[in-house]
Amino acid sequence: MPEGHTIHRYARLHRELFAGERVAAWSPQGRFAAGAAMLDGTTLHGVDAHGKHLFYRFGANGRPEGEAGALALHVHLGLFGKFRQYGADPRSPTAGTRLVLSTEDAEIQLAGPTACELIDPGTEAELRGRLGPDPLRGDDPAPAFAALRRRRAAIGQALLDQRVIAGVGNVYRAELLFLLGVHPDRPACEIDRAAFDDLWHLLRRLLAAGERRGRIITIIPQDRSRPPSRLRSDERLYVYRRTGQPCRRCGTPIRSWELGGRPVFACPRCQPI
Repeated sequence: MPEGHTIHRYARLHRELFAGERVAAWSPQGRFAAGAAMLDGTTLHGVDAHGKHLFYRFGANGRPEGEAGALALHVHLGLFGKFRQYGADPRSPTAGTRLVLSTEDAEIQLAGPTACELIDPGTEAELRGRLGPDPLRGDDPAPAFAALRRRRAAIGQALLDQRVIAGVGNVYRAELLFLLGVHPDRPACEIDRAAFDDLWHLLRRLLAAGERRGRIITIIPQDRSRPPSRLRSDERLYVYRRTGQPCRRCGTPIRSWELGGRPVFACPRCQPI
């Protein structure tokens, strides 16, 4: 499932492509035909992200006010959703494409999302109210700290709860805890304010770098032999999917186990329980 950096990157790229532009919209698959018809011919005014959710703002542009202007397009990619982006000469969408948005110069095709729906302001507010603060939005981190302090569950489990911090997925959870030297099984309630501040600032920095690069690279300069742009895919991370391989810092074999329904990875020496 795409993590927060990818969703914020999509928001930025789609703003750059379509903000202020009148778009054509249709649903090759047919499952979003009614919604696409409401959006067809409207102007996209903005796109923003909250955690793993995207919200697109459209104006009526000659249609009766309220037909589309008061609604937001909500997209959640889930495990299988993906966007394809093209210039002025796009490929034909597949039969499984849920939504196409296009202008004369650009087109995006959305396939396989968990959610692709038009929602009213009340529904949007309710959805956002279930999400924790998002480091890439500049949100106040205080609710996240309070949520962690209330949980006796492992911090590695709590970090995957989107009600605690929005946008963290399995890769960032593993890499963040390694860089902090925190064992994933440590109770979340044991974190103090200084340790939380370190966690929040590091997470914000990692997510911002991922948004900028379009991929996750957590290896810091002193632990790599080449610049980020030249790193192979197996050189970009410390512990994620490296079970049994030597820790890049101490040589201890990386361990993995299930936590919060997902495999978690850690170095038993660098991250003592």
